[in-house]
Amino acid sequence: MSASASSPPAGEENKQEAAPVRHCKGVNDLDKVVLREVRGSSAEVYLYGGHVTSWKDEHGDELLFVSNKAIFKPPKAIRGGIPICFPQFSNFGNLEQHGFARNRTWCVDNDPPPFPVPTSNTAYVDLILKPTEEDFKIWPHSFEYRLRVALSPGGDLMLTSRIRNTNADGKSFSFTFAYHTYFKISDISEVRVEGLETLDYLDNLQDRARFTEQGDAIVFESELDRIYLGTPSKIAIIDHEKKRTFVVRKGGLPDAGLLFGTPGIKKQRLCQILGMMNINEWYAWRRLL
Repeated sequence: MSASASSPPAGEENKQEAAPVRHCKGVNDLDKVVLREVRGSSAEVYLYGGHVTSWKDEHGDELLFVSNKAIFKPPKAIRGGIPICFPQFSNFGNLEQHGFARNRTWCVDNDPPPFPVPTSNTAYVDLILKPTEEDFKIWPHSFEYRLRVALSPGGDLMLTSRIRNTNADGKSFSFTFAYHTYFKISDISEVRVEGLETLDYLDNLQDRARFTEQGDAIVFESELDRIYLGTPSKIAIIDHEKKRTFVVRKGGLPDAGLLFGTPGIKKQRLCQILGMMNINEWYAWRRLL
């Protein structure tokens, strides 16, 4: 038996690279989707975890942090990027830390229901996650989780989650949720976060004791791990050294978690979390500028 391989016609590879949506293999042969806009911005989404692992601007600069210790091998969660925490954020429940959605392989949804908000984006992918029999053993609720990851023509990254209760008996359930984003920033001493002033927060370093933010902006001088309550729809992360500002716009997500530094490894993350009761259908979005 013989085999042969041929190269794509001249220019075909460039066409594939320029395609707004490309399905290919990533690290350890895991399936991923590459989104690309005509101005040069891009994003990569792994089907394992429904996990965004890269977001680059039009200059090719990476905007997300992925640990060099990331394994990209199930059942371990990918370290960095934008993990999806569902149906539990942190230890707010009886499941494993951050739930199981980030440890499951999602499917590409080729026939999603009509999108709640009109969009002209061409670089997007719709993913769907449904519970397995093993999931029912640890969390006995039927659901349908649809996730759209999209790049705007200007390079904005937008994640939209739609979660539907599919219990046959209509029984409601509650969950907590987060886009657990790791931003790539410069020296942490050059970074400040605006939009959380005067808000109450739970301090995870003090058994979730409740305090009120006193500063004009959040700066990082020591380890910090907080959940800010009732946050506005717009939060800004200002990186003075890089002269770059991340603007997080959100809907349907009332709270924001902010973390810097854990023993042995430094991390920078901003995430939105949500606890909901009596869910039949829930819709939330988050845009990163």
